[in-house]
Amino acid sequence: MLSIPHMIVIFVVVLVVFGPQKLPELARGLGKLMAEFRKASLDFKTAFEEEMRDLERQALLAERRKAAEAAAASATTQPAQPETRSAPVSTPDSSAEPQANDAPVIAPVGESVARGSEAAAENNAESATANLPESSQDSQHPA
Repeated sequence: MLSIPHMIVIFVVVLVVFGPQKLPELARGLGKLMAEFRKASLDFKTAFEEEMRDLERQALLAERRKAAEAAAASATTQPAQPETRSAPVSTPDSSAEPQANDAPVIAPVGESVARGSEAAAENNAESATANLPESSQDSQHPA
């Protein structure tokens, strides 16, 4: 990179060679040239990034197709086996003993709260408790 003393020397040489009348024209021409260069550079960068995105999309689609074909091929190669497992018979004795072949039971969650909404959950809990009667006597004897 050129330092300030180097730039001054170059400016003096250009001033001596071209003269003070031509210097503004040269500066305008240089400015236009730099603006065109920046525009061409930006266009090239944009086109390059767009092509890269297209290539990534095509690679992703090809990967998905291969995965789908592999899944379809594995599904056709594996014969469908009928389920031979029978439902367990409930007897008074079997409820006391857990069976080894029972699958774990997964129960759905009654209420879920999104992350970052703790304040909203607290407001909902406060409004729910505010709607409840204060005591059983108040609900039996209206005022």
